[in-house]
Amino acid sequence: MNNSTEETIATLRDYLMIIFRHMPVLIITFVTVVTTVIVGLQLKTPFYQAQVKMLISAEKQVEAPYYRNLLRSQSSEVILTQSEIVKSNPVIERTVRALRLYERPLDYEKKYCSNLKKFLINFRTKNLRQKLSRLTNEQKKAFRFRLAMEELKRNIKVSPIRDTNLFTINVRDFSPIGAAIIANVLSRAYVIFDLEQQLAELQLKYGDKHPTVIQIRDNIKQMEKTLNGKPLPNIKAIGPASVKIVEQAEIPLKPIGPPANLTISLAVVMSLFLGVMLIFLLEYIDQTVKSPQNIEKFLGIPYLGSIPRKKKFKEKALHNISDQLYLLMKDRKIKSLLVTACLPKEETTIIVANLGRDFFQRQSQRVLVIDANLRNPCIHRVFNIPCVPGLTEVVEGKVPFNQAVRRPVFSSFISPPGEGNSLNACLDVLPARRTELNPLILLGSSKMQEVINIAKQEYEVVLVDCPNLRNFKDTIVLSQFLDGAILVINEGKARRQVVKTTIGPLKEKKVYMIGAILNNRVFAMPKMIYNHV
Repeated sequence: MNNSTEETIATLRDYLMIIFRHMPVLIITFVTVVTTVIVGLQLKTPFYQAQVKMLISAEKQVEAPYYRNLLRSQSSEVILTQSEIVKSNPVIERTVRALRLYERPLDYEKKYCSNLKKFLINFRTKNLRQKLSRLTNEQKKAFRFRLAMEELKRNIKVSPIRDTNLFTINVRDFSPIGAAIIANVLSRAYVIFDLEQQLAELQLKYGDKHPTVIQIRDNIKQMEKTLNGKPLPNIKAIGPASVKIVEQAEIPLKPIGPPANLTISLAVVMSLFLGVMLIFLLEYIDQTVKSPQNIEKFLGIPYLGSIPRKKKFKEKALHNISDQLYLLMKDRKIKSLLVTACLPKEETTIIVANLGRDFFQRQSQRVLVIDANLRNPCIHRVFNIPCVPGLTEVVEGKVPFNQAVRRPVFSSFISPPGEGNSLNACLDVLPARRTELNPLILLGSSKMQEVINIAKQEYEVVLVDCPNLRNFKDTIVLSQFLDGAILVINEGKARRQVVKTTIGPLKEKKVYMIGAILNNRVFAMPKMIYNHV
């Protein structure tokens, strides 16, 4: 047989089959990602951000080396330097003290967060209060003040505006009004700090009585009166310092970050995309036989049909397989078939019994079912008949062939052929029992060949149940006496390479591989979708 197989073109149905087969992966991925995002949104309290725009002019009414140096420095270096000053302790301390941020409740965030986040805040606040209870009043005040400073630093971001002498001060807070007030106070505290730098330099140069020193001191006092966060006229906001407030903070209208609905929508899309990617990754990693394409493409043998895992669909599937086999055997003049599997527990015995029933009932054939699984004989249990005497006794020469063959009593499992069918039709069984001898010797003997020849003379269809190929060589020995072989593969159990290796000896002996049956198949795709793609 030519090892090269024709490449099959994947269709939309093939891709959908893969997705539906791994639907639990898609569902788990979807639920996990979306739930994580929703919980994350619940645990994330919305922040509002207010912005103040600042200008570094480095221009003053008096000449001082400090400001002349500013003018000669590179703009980017100056802006970066000033932006660090905004987050320096003197500026932050003045802002915290002016707004009394240290007096905010420890659970301030609870007014703005979700109920889920409140549990975490309560736990955090409880631990913090226990820590504070061990401190003196002065220590508590210092600790709360330091805590407020660190919190404010975390919520400040200073960003230079490229190719300009401007930079922005961005302040976050849970309250939109609070964000605007803090941003305005912080920018004014920064201006006061700049004026204080000028004042210190001029006092050293001119003394305390110089008019310019007095003027700057008055400007500082006037600016300190504005540390309440209320909006100022633009002229007053600009001020006399070398850094100027170009644009005061306004109350933000919406929280920063994408809206929750948009985030959830993106999470839904991304979870589906991730789920599909995981499905195809798993499909690529999984090397088991799962589809007819796997059988024909990787194993190079015909596909006979599938038997669903759901019991209510099995009978119709078996009818289809038996009809196909009947036409094939009639066309190729085949009378005897062995049915085997690659791995144990592939349910070959049940399949052989049902195929025998169908050949008898539907095709009105004279059928003989032989149990050649001397390792673990089961046919007699299916047909509810004694196992002795049987094949073992016949091959050992203890009993004639005709005395070992039994005809099961018709039951709900096996009913007589329908009206109008041939009266010569029958379903006989040659059971077996375990033997103390080596089954390979019995099955490969001339006596076994004689049994098969007699069966082929007296019956139109001979079906032989054999042990699995992986653990035993019985099937390989017995195959030389039969016309063809059928392989049973459980979906998603046997790896393709394992199956290919186990059937290799049959191909080397040039055994005619009739085809493979995909057993316990799961048809995950709904029939309505399957029929329309």
